Amino acid sequence: MTAYNFGPGHPMAPERMDLTARLARSLGLFDLDHVDVQAPETASDAELEAVHSVDYVAAVRRVSADPSRPDESRGLGTEDDPAFAGMHEAAARLAGGSLMAAQGVLEGWAVHAVNFGGGMHHAARDRASGFCIYNDAALAVQRLLDGGVGKVAYIDVDAHHGDGTQNIFWDDPRVLTLSLHETGLTLFPGTGFANEIGGPAAEGTAVNVALPAGTGDAGWLRAFYAIVPQLVGAFEPEVIVSQHGCDSHRSDPLTHLNLSVDGQREAANAIANLAERFCGGRWIATGGGGYNVLDVVPRSWSHLVAIAAGRPVPLRTAVPEDWRLYVAEKFGTVAPALMGDDVELWWRSWEVGFDPNDAVDRTVMATRKAVFPLHGLDPWFD
Repeated sequence: MTAYNFGPGHPMAPERMDLTARLARSLGLFDLDHVDVQAPETASDAELEAVHSVDYVAAVRRVSADPSRPDESRGLGTEDDPAFAGMHEAAARLAGGSLMAAQGVLEGWAVHAVNFGGGMHHAARDRASGFCIYNDAALAVQRLLDGGVGKVAYIDVDAHHGDGTQNIFWDDPRVLTLSLHETGLTLFPGTGFANEIGGPAAEGTAVNVALPAGTGDAGWLRAFYAIVPQLVGAFEPEVIVSQHGCDSHRSDPLTHLNLSVDGQREAANAIANLAERFCGGRWIATGGGGYNVLDVVPRSWSHLVAIAAGRPVPLRTAVPEDWRLYVAEKFGTVAPALMGDDVELWWRSWEVGFDPNDAVDRTVMATRKAVFPLHGLDPWFD
């Protein structure tokens, strides 16, 4: 999966996947009796065309075979998405991982599934965008729908708006897309505001929480718990698909949120609990953004794997010494000592009241007013 490689210096460093797998293995997560690790197949053109246009898949194939001839009209060969040989196969393999996860849930041989190499949520039906070639998360959702699932909730906690996935299902009332992200006023892709609520036949199924730059754990978790559980409960999905970009971390070089690994772990745990409460546990989790490759991504996604495996790793757990030695030898840097950031994690419940002077509260209320009534919920009290 590390073949998904835009080249030296690109933020989407493939090492983040290798480091995550090594850390999860060092923590013993892959050795649990009920955990199965599988290599994904490369998705076929027909599978990719479930959410992407035939012409777009053909264009990716052309550029992949001859990177010297980019197709910038389709986002291929741009600064964000440089063309490289084998791009189609590499992107289709990431997509294959999420399709395998969906098939496992459909067939019942998996209840939880994690593809931390996935989460390519900016890819649109007919163009690449924001480091994303094929939208594996959307493909997983569509595979579930095609397999007979009646409703799917897609929850996106990446610092960037999940625009590609939202737009693919804009007119589909069977899919609830919830995205909590840094406001588009300060971050790519510049979309994802409260008034984006879905198409005429699916109003209320696109939900956006555009958080102000600088929002930390307390504000982010307050927003999550003020919006997501209520809407998931009202929507009554059969499966949850989530995107866990960890670029919301305070040390991420590309974004302006202020979360800790501790807060990101709490978000993953909250989504797992929603799946257990409303979906019989059925949950597919993907990766996403995350550009502090050494300190943040491996810990955040190892927590995600651990939660999905039903064996959460305490935040005060020491990072395994063999992994820290590997990082020191390969990258010449000191790895974190603990699995958490050792912060005091707390947030105010929405029940304590709305504060109009608080920017996060104003964001939350804008979203609640835009979509809660469409689900039979009271934006002030539910």
